[in-house]
Amino acid sequence: MEYPTFFLLLSCLLPFIYAISISGRRNSRLPPGPYGFPIIGNLLEFGPNPHHSLAILSKRYGPLMSLKLGSRMTIVISSPDMAKEFFQTHDISFSSRSVPNAVRAGDSDKYSIVWLPAGDRWRKLRRITKEYLFSVQQLDASEFLRREKVQELLNHVSQCCTDQKALNVGGAAFTTSLNILSNFMFSLDLAQYGAESTQEFKDAVCALLEAGGKPTLPDLFPILNSLELLGLSRKENVNATKLLTIFEKIIHERLQTRSDSSSYDGISTTNNDVLDLLLNLNLKNESIISQNDMKHLFLSLYIAGTDTTSITVEWAMAELIRNPKKMEMARSELVKVTHNNNRNIQESDISQLPYLQAVIKETLRLHPPVPFLIPHQAIHDVDVQGFIVPKDAQILCNVWAMGLDPNIWSDPKIFMPERFLDVKIDYKGHDFELIPFGAGRRICPGLNLANRMLHIVLGSLIHKFDWKVVGNCRTQDIDMEEKFGITLQKAVPLMAIPVNL
Repeated sequence: MEYPTFFLLLSCLLPFIYAISISGRRNSRLPPGPYGFPIIGNLLEFGPNPHHSLAILSKRYGPLMSLKLGSRMTIVISSPDMAKEFFQTHDISFSSRSVPNAVRAGDSDKYSIVWLPAGDRWRKLRRITKEYLFSVQQLDASEFLRREKVQELLNHVSQCCTDQKALNVGGAAFTTSLNILSNFMFSLDLAQYGAESTQEFKDAVCALLEAGGKPTLPDLFPILNSLELLGLSRKENVNATKLLTIFEKIIHERLQTRSDSSSYDGISTTNNDVLDLLLNLNLKNESIISQNDMKHLFLSLYIAGTDTTSITVEWAMAELIRNPKKMEMARSELVKVTHNNNRNIQESDISQLPYLQAVIKETLRLHPPVPFLIPHQAIHDVDVQGFIVPKDAQILCNVWAMGLDPNIWSDPKIFMPERFLDVKIDYKGHDFELIPFGAGRRICPGLNLANRMLHIVLGSLIHKFDWKVVGNCRTQDIDMEEKFGITLQKAVPLMAIPVNL
C-alpha cells in the first residue's frame, strides 16, 4: 500500500477509533476524567509541570479522576477524603508500587524498600528500618552526630560571613544532610562544603530523581519494556551504578577492618553505626539481610533522605527571606528557648518551638518535596465510592494540589505559618490534609529522622544568622519557580548572604 493511501485510510478510521474509545469510557465504571486520543491518551494534557496540569483537571472532574498516559491507566486523587480512602480504608489494595523505567536501573525495583511490592522482602526491610535504623532509641543515641554535623554547617556559614560570600543554601543543606546520614550509617563523611565530589554525588541523586519523575516510552507503553530504545536507561544505569559502587566499597572496607581486628570475634561494636548493626545481623543469619540488600537499602535511604531534606530547607529559607517579619518571629522564639543565644538549638528543644514547627508544616504544604508521593499501584480491581479502580492502575496522589486547595486552606497561596498554631494538624500520616511523607503502610520509613533534621538545620540557620539577597534584588523578587521530577526542586538555587547576629 502506498503511503498517501495509507494515511488517507488512517485519517478516515481515526474518528471511529476515537468514538469507540469515548463509548468505552462512558460505558465503564472508571472515575470521571478527560477523553483521550487514541494511542497517546491524555499525554497532551500532562504538561511540563504535571502537578499543576492535574490540579486544573481535578477542578473539572473532581478529586477522584482517571486518565490514560499512553496505554497506562492512571488514577489521580487530590483531596484528603480520597487520600484517606486509598491509604487507610483500602491501604492493602493500593500498597503495590508503579515503578518508573528509570528506577529499574541497578535493579532497584527488585531490592529497594521504596519500590518493592508489599511482600515478604519488603516487610523484612521495613522491620529492619523500624527496629535498627529509625527507632527512638537509635535516633536518641545518634543525636550527638547530628549536633556535630550542624555545627560544621554553622562554621561554614560563619566563614561565608567573614568572606562576605553568598551561600548556596540548598547545596549547603544537601552536604549537611549527606554527612548526617553517612555518619549515622558509616561513621564517616561523604561530602565537603563546596567540594566537586559532593556536587557529583548531588548531581547523580538529582538526575535519578528527575528521570524517575518524567515518564519514558516504556512507562507510557509497557509493551516496550523489553526493548532497549535509544539507550533511554543508560544514563540512569550509570548514576545508579556510581552510587551503588560507593556503598559496596564502604561495606567491603568495613568487612576488611573487622577481619583484620585482633580482637575480632565475629560480632563488632567498634563503630556501633547502622552498617555494623546490619553486618552483625548478616553474620547471625544472612537471610535476614544480605550485603546486596544493604547497598540497595543505603541507596534508597540516601536518595530519599538527602535531596528531600535539603529541598525543604531551601524552600523554607526562601519563604522566610521573602517574609522578614516571619523570620524574626521564628528567631525570637529560638532566642527565648536557647536563653538569649547562649547555646545552639538541640533536638530536645523542638517540642518548645511551635512557630518553627509551623514554619516547616507551612513549607511542606506549599512545597511538598514529592508532589505526587511515590506512585502506588492497585493490586486488584477496587470499588471506591461506586467507581472501579482497575488492577495495575497507577495511583498518583497530588499532595501539591491538596496544599493549594482553597476548600481546605484559607488564602492557600500565602506563606502563613500562623495557620498551624491553632489547629492540631501534623504530617505524621494521620491528618490527610497534610501528608508530604505519605500515609498508611508505605509511609516514609525515615520520617522521624527527617523531622529532627529539618528542625535543627533550619532552626540553626535562622537562629545564628540574618540573611540578605544577592545583588540589589528585593526579597519579593526571589525566583520561586519549580523544577519537576520525583522531587520538586527550586528551579533557581537560593543564593543568600549570611550576616552574623
